[in-house]
Amino acid sequence: MNDEKIIELYFARSENAITETDKKYGESCRKTAYSILGSHEDSEECTNDTYLKVWDVIPPQRPTKLGAFVMRILRNLAIDLLRHRTAFKSGGGYCSVGYDEIAECLPSSESVESTADRNSARKAVEKYLSSLPRDKKIMFMKRYFSCCTYADIAEDLNMTEGKVKMSLQRMREKLREHLEKEGIVI
Repeated sequence: MNDEKIIELYFARSENAITETDKKYGESCRKTAYSILGSHEDSEECTNDTYLKVWDVIPPQRPTKLGAFVMRILRNLAIDLLRHRTAFKSGGGYCSVGYDEIAECLPSSESVESTADRNSARKAVEKYLSSLPRDKKIMFMKRYFSCCTYADIAEDLNMTEGKVKMSLQRMREKLREHLEKEGIVI
């Protein structure tokens, strides 16, 4: 079933909307949640919480891309759950490997003093991502948005882990250059 029909089911308040959402996006949701949380039970719970949240916000919202909408909600819920679980534990955090890799390409918090600066950085990253071929965008988003491992990305894209690592390293270097050209202080 296509996204528009699923959204119409939400607007009709049909419980089939959740079933269809799970059929289409359930595996990706559970995999992303597991990448963040490291627990099958927590990833299942987070996926169910995501469907409840989607049910609560559609309507009135009408997302243009249901998959991205669902995944954003899932990711935020998973990160919130992980933060809650690791709030007082030393060394706690989420996606630390992925974040550590890309941190050198992101503006420091001291240099991003206003919303306008943050928006400029976001737009510069979006511009860079839009210049990438589809497979590179997928690789980048899987690593730095969905917190997937190199092995998972390699398997999904039918590549070797070494190629994935090297491609991501090159993308980070080009992202840094792009941000510097755009005047974003790193």
